[in-house]
Amino acid sequence: MTTTPDQTLAAEQTFESFGLDPRILRALTDQGYTKPTPIQAQAIPVVLLGKDVMGAAQTGTGKTAGFALPIIQRLLPLSNASASPARHPVRALMLTPTRELADQVYDNVARYAQHTDLRSTVVFGGVDMNPQTDALRRGVEILVATPGRLLDHVQQKSVNLSQVQMLVLDEADRMLDMGFLPDLQRIINLLPAQRQTLLFSATFSPEIKKLASSYLKQPVTIEVARSNSTNENVRQMVYQVPDGHKQAAVVHLLKQRADAQQSKQCIVFVNSKIGCSRLARHLEREGINAAAIHGDKTQTERMQTLDGFKNGTIDALVATDVAARGLDIPAMPCVINFDLPFSAEDYVHRIGRTGRAGASGDALSIYVPGNDDRLLADIEKLIKRSVPRGTLEGFDPTGERARQEDGDRRRQRTETRRPREAGNGNGGEEEPTSRRRRTEPNGRQAFRPSDDPFFSRPYEPTGNYTPAPKTEDQLAAALTRGRQAPKRPVAALLGGVPRKS
Repeated sequence: MTTTPDQTLAAEQTFESFGLDPRILRALTDQGYTKPTPIQAQAIPVVLLGKDVMGAAQTGTGKTAGFALPIIQRLLPLSNASASPARHPVRALMLTPTRELADQVYDNVARYAQHTDLRSTVVFGGVDMNPQTDALRRGVEILVATPGRLLDHVQQKSVNLSQVQMLVLDEADRMLDMGFLPDLQRIINLLPAQRQTLLFSATFSPEIKKLASSYLKQPVTIEVARSNSTNENVRQMVYQVPDGHKQAAVVHLLKQRADAQQSKQCIVFVNSKIGCSRLARHLEREGINAAAIHGDKTQTERMQTLDGFKNGTIDALVATDVAARGLDIPAMPCVINFDLPFSAEDYVHRIGRTGRAGASGDALSIYVPGNDDRLLADIEKLIKRSVPRGTLEGFDPTGERARQEDGDRRRQRTETRRPREAGNGNGGEEEPTSRRRRTEPNGRQAFRPSDDPFFSRPYEPTGNYTPAPKTEDQLAAALTRGRQAPKRPVAALLGGVPRKS
């Protein structure tokens, strides 16, 4: 079964029309939610009926609320204020591929359920397990997790999944496509066979749909937009630059946006961890507040970097695809693809970090002819549209213009140092710095020969001095004294005289 936007009246619906509990509606009002998005308008009623769902929608359209709100609604009859952990078993399990997405989903769930007695927590790798273990043993109804860390807790027997009623795979295509399949299968084997399964993502390839069908039973497929399409609010542009000048192009784009008084904040996506760190250091040298986030960073470093980016202390967040999935930063104005992604689906997720919740944004990509031809063709084939080509105004990839301007400045400085008139000193002008008198440490002026006119006069013989001629007897006596000089032993020349035996 498949639903389309024509089968619903999303524009006329409200959250009250879904029959949500007043406590949930109060939380939505606190968050400033007024009307449901298309994916929410179609998914919430279906999830409330207990049916399996495969939901596809563009990024930034509110998929998290599309599954979290009906799950909270269905669990409310089982909520209680008891302190006993046995009264709070895990009833809803939400799995995500990345730590950042897990933390974000948990944050949303906690806010939606803040006025209820339902408990929730999140577990992911890279941090200490003990606080997570304590939270699990106190009891939670809603658990958000990454697969690897969840299996660690299962092995330590700190969590029991035998009462899970609802399973959510967020960013499902990534979960099934990047090596999580063995872990997912182990987790699913621990769950009851009778459960509700929800798969949500922005992209679904035919292969992923076929694989996911083994997890769902008669699912309802919801697609509120053409599959793998990009948001119309995002202005896409690709810039062609020579090989080896991509870093300069990114600096030019960021400074160009700053000069145009546009928002300085931007996410710059890079394919490799090494390239991510190098680009962040290069931007720092160019005077741009930048920080790197990738898989080799500790979870504490990654969370601190994200917090700094969200509060505005970091202007450029240089990231690998760990930030491409589900990362929700409100009013993100720009995304730059320093490297075109190897997977065309990742392009859709990357540029989905901007233009969220109806806002507009820019998705700029750097393209090297010959190197990126295939990657760009795959992206345009997936999104079924051609990405416009742009020109970097004022960009000098060879640096010739900068060298010429530097040479002009050097010549100008040299000319200002030269005396402007010949002859009398410096022609009334201030003496150049290179010819000024030096000052000694004691404060006295250092003496220069040119300060005394005596040293400036040419040599003139006086005519009063006549060397006295030497007679033959005087010359012979001088030669005799030279031959009769006492001969010193060689050892004396070397610093000592041999001792007599």
